[in-house]
Amino acid sequence: MNDFDFFMGQWHVRNRRLRERLKGSTQWDEFDATNVCRPLLGGVGNEDEFRTDHDGGFIGMSFRFFNRATRAWSIYWASSRTGVLEAPVTGSFSGNTGTFEGDDVFEGQPIRVRFIWSRIDTKTPRWEQAFSNDGGRTWETNWIMDFSPLRD
Repeated sequence: MNDFDFFMGQWHVRNRRLRERLKGSTQWDEFDATNVCRPLLGGVGNEDEFRTDHDGGFIGMSFRFFNRATRAWSIYWASSRTGVLEAPVTGSFSGNTGTFEGDDVFEGQPIRVRFIWSRIDTKTPRWEQAFSNDGGRTWETNWIMDFSPLRD
């Protein structure tokens, strides 16, 4: 239940996001953001708010809930661009890496989504998102966030 304790607080975020997803693109946009994470429900969940001025600006929110029975996390995302709470990815941590996967739809096509949290034992954790349009046989990483604390 304490897997995301490392993420509580305020962060500077350096983003690298693939310009076009699942199209063979190799062009990345790089931009900054801020992020604030806080616990929910006495620690069985947490929420974070992501803010950026990039590309007209937007706000995103993640909600994470720990299922005590299965010992897995479910992670949900919503943004001010769509106003839609997206389908969750689920998974858990093994050591210092968390892997979370789920089904979604991208541009009308079914896909698999994977989040990987790494470097959680450092002051600079990393989050990566990847899509697969072949059932998880191959993955395209399309968004990388490197976090650094706003305050130590």
